[in-house]
Amino acid sequence: MIDISPEALGNWLRATIKAGSVYKFSEETFSSTDPHFFIVLNPTPKTDPFIALVVASSQIEKVRRRNNHLPQETLVRINPDQYADFTVPSIVNGNQVYQRTIGELEIKMKRGELEIKAEMDMALIKRIRTAVNLSPMVEEEVKDIFLVC
Repeated sequence: MIDISPEALGNWLRATIKAGSVYKFSEETFSSTDPHFFIVLNPTPKTDPFIALVVASSQIEKVRRRNNHLPQETLVRINPDQYADFTVPSIVNGNQVYQRTIGELEIKMKRGELEIKAEMDMALIKRIRTAVNLSPMVEEEVKDIFLVC
């Protein structure tokens, strides 16, 4: 097994992050400590002021119920045959975008708290971006990042 320094891992994350990058990690603001899949939406995350991330959940009905007062087009269902690292059908909530800095992700990577997953297909990323843009809950500052798409 190759031993890679935490510094090298952080540098690698910074060099490879792009729209469609997927990371699995625990989010401190969640009630669950289980790691979740976070999907990068920015077209240029290396230079943007923040990384726009959405989370995928396997609890489809729970997410739908929680968002039943919002347009259904803001929720994107993804099946395992559409994304290699999903083992069960999942849903992405376009009404909630998490803003993180690349430095915050690097820290998780260096601590061994972030797992790099398979890249997500750009067709799915575009569907998720559309869902975010349709959401009345997401700030314009976040939506503006997608205008260059």
